[in-house]
Amino acid sequence: MPFRRREGSADFGYRAVVIGASVALLLLVVTAIALGHYRLAAGDLLAFLMAKATGATSPLSAPAETVIVQIRLPRVLAATAVGAALAASGAAYQSLFRNPLVSPDILGVSAGSALGAVVGIFLALPVLAIEATSFVGGLAAVIIVYGIAAAIRGRDAVLVLVLAGVVIGALFGAGVGLLKYLADPYNQLPAITFWLLGSLAAANLRDIESLLPAVAIGLVPLGLLRWRIDVMTLGDEEATALGVDTRVLRIVVIGAATLMTSAAVAASGIVGWVGLVVPHLAHLVVGPAFARLLPVSVLFGAGYLLAVDTVARTIGIVELPLGVLAAALGTPVFLWLLAFSRRSAWS
Repeated sequence: MPFRRREGSADFGYRAVVIGASVALLLLVVTAIALGHYRLAAGDLLAFLMAKATGATSPLSAPAETVIVQIRLPRVLAATAVGAALAASGAAYQSLFRNPLVSPDILGVSAGSALGAVVGIFLALPVLAIEATSFVGGLAAVIIVYGIAAAIRGRDAVLVLVLAGVVIGALFGAGVGLLKYLADPYNQLPAITFWLLGSLAAANLRDIESLLPAVAIGLVPLGLLRWRIDVMTLGDEEATALGVDTRVLRIVVIGAATLMTSAAVAASGIVGWVGLVVPHLAHLVVGPAFARLLPVSVLFGAGYLLAVDTVARTIGIVELPLGVLAAALGTPVFLWLLAFSRRSAWS
């Protein structure tokens, strides 16, 4: 009976966190759409949403409706999708490697995606082609890292995988630096530099059409395999004894996380800290069970990046780079989490 009370209390606490995070995310969405240099009253925004839901005539002027539909709504959707993708990827990596201080960068995915996108910008490719090269770069990084880990035997597999990811990430980062050096300083270099700083200023409905499916495709296998991922936290030997094919599961999880990270990087550029800080915070709130960690990380990540993007575009006359502001806000939070994690085991 005491065990049942504790279990019921934990379930109630988890549901409360999910409901609270969902309500906070909804409020953030409404706030982000209303705020900006072209300000919208909350009442007018709600009236517009009700009119769209019921098919009635919009009460807003044509410029206001254009701002909502073509500018702010795509950007809000992009921010929530990118934040959710990076946070989910971080949660998957942290559970897979049983380490709360790793991120999607662990396999060089962000660096590979960045190199692919920079190649597309360097070659003056269209937007869809740049997104494709970004995904190919991220996938190539994972394939190379996994090939290195497979070739080096007799060592701890996870340790080799992590070290190989760090090395390949540095190599791909050097490739980005080389392309910046070779780029046209008047056209290509500013575009590459601006993209690497991270921004959602150019987000549009076409970007959403390619971003949301990629994020959904990555989230589905993580959600379906959440119990097996929990078993993986026990270690490869224990998971194998319980009937889990650790090799296949690791490939599927890394593939799904790579897809989401690549799609996010292609849409927003390099936005660090989300995949590191948000899952760690979710772990402290709901514990290490991946079945609970994944949805809470998705909600926290979507809300966090949406809040940061809203601040980035409204804090001053000139919009701040999203990656710079995310790092400035994430650094003190991460240091606090790092100090607190010494008293909180990953178990």
